Parts: sequence; C-alpha cells; structure tokens
Amino acid sequence: MIDLPRRLLAEFVGTAALVTIVVGSGIAAAQLSPGNTGLQLLENSTATVFGLGVLILVFGPVSGAHFNPVVSLADWWAGRRRGTGLSLLGAGAYGLAQILGGILGAVLANIMFDLPAWQLSTHDRITTGHLIGELVATAGLIAVIFALARTGRGALSAAAVAAYIGAAYWFTSSTSFANPAVTLGRVFSDTFAGIAPSSAPAYIAAQILGAAAGLALITVLYPDAGDNADQVVVPHPDSEHQPRTDSGNSR
Repeated sequence: MIDLPRRLLAEFVGTAALVTIVVGSGIAAAQLSPGNTGLQLLENSTATVFGLGVLILVFGPVSGAHFNPVVSLADWWAGRRRGTGLSLLGAGAYGLAQILGGILGAVLANIMFDLPAWQLSTHDRITTGHLIGELVATAGLIAVIFALARTGRGALSAAAVAAYIGAAYWFTSSTSFANPAVTLGRVFSDTFAGIAPSSAPAYIAAQILGAAAGLALITVLYPDAGDNADQVVVPHPDSEHQPRTDSGNSR
C-alpha cells in the first residue's frame, strides 16, 4: 500500500501539470493563431490530449491519476459497500490536493508566459448548452474510466481517457472541462482557456450531475463495477481497505 501523503503529492503535482498544459497551450494558441478560434482550439486540445496521456502514465501507478474531484468521489461511492477504492476521507483529501494543484497550475502557466501571476478570468461561459455539454462530457468520462476498470483494461486508460477528452473538446459546446479542479484553476487565468468566477459554480454543479449520471449508467451495465474501484483510473496499489499482497514494489 502506498501511503496517503505520496498519493496526495501525485494528485497535487499531476493536477497542477494538467492545468498548466491546458492553460499554457491555450495562451500559446492565442498568441500563435490570433483571430482563428478553430485553430486555437485544435492546438489547445492536441496539447491536452498528449499531456494528459503522459501524466496518467507517470502518476497512475502511485495514486491512480484521478486529477479530478468527481472521479475521486465516484471512486468512493462505487466502492463504499465493497471495501474497495477510496474512503470518504481519502476522497476529500484527494479533492483538496487536486483543487490546490489546479490553482497552482494556472498561476504557473501565467508566469511562464510573462502574464500577471494572479488574475481572474472575465470569460463568461454560461449558457444552457454549455451546462448540458459539461454534464454530457463528465458522464462520458466517468463511464469510460469505470468501464475500463471493470473489464480489466485499465492499462488502456492513458490512451482512452486522453482520446475521450480530446474528442469532447470538439463534440461538446463547453469544450469539456469535466473537472471541478480544472474549472477552479482556469478561473485564475484571464486567457483563452479561462472561465469567469461567476460561471464556475454552475459548471461544477453540471459536472457533479454528470458524474452521477455516468456512474448510474455503469452500475446498470456492470452491477459489480464497485469491485474494481481500486483500479480507477489505472491499476494502482493504493487501496485504503485491502492490504497489498505483492513484494512491495510500486511498479
């Protein structure tokens, strides 16, 4: 079993790096392709796909590479009756580490591009369509993650999750934030990738509803999905309920 501080560090650094990738590539895209929103989105989404895949490979064996409070919450909810996955306290700790990492990631991206470190976005994103887009994007993300874990294909999560997020950039009107930590981080960058503070609460509410919908779908399709909560997002020896039976290497 990997101790909680190491797992929290992995979630903190991984989420910070993810938001740095999202915000930094958004800033670079706006500078490289001014006035061409479609090209900017292509550049932003491509960097996110590659970066997310690498981060899952690097941090997954330590913490599972959740990088997302609703993933951690769903992990607890799915495994709570079977003694698998995170405890409620663990899910809360993961969420706090992810949120703090997301904020740091946005600040780091601002600094790298010689922008004020602390800023608030003025990019208002609230429409009915955007909120439905966030619900759909998050439901799909949860469904992909838990379906892979349940069917023993968690090793494919780096490619599959990154590919899904890349696709959802384009098929959802909201460009698929699908993550409260990323949403809160992006509040602190008044750039192409930012989101106004007034828009964030509704986005997060839609993400929570989406996570519940995705988990409900998986529960219907795979009633025993909770047995594999320890394998979300990728297989990792971090169960808080079951001791490890291997030689002690963390892979």
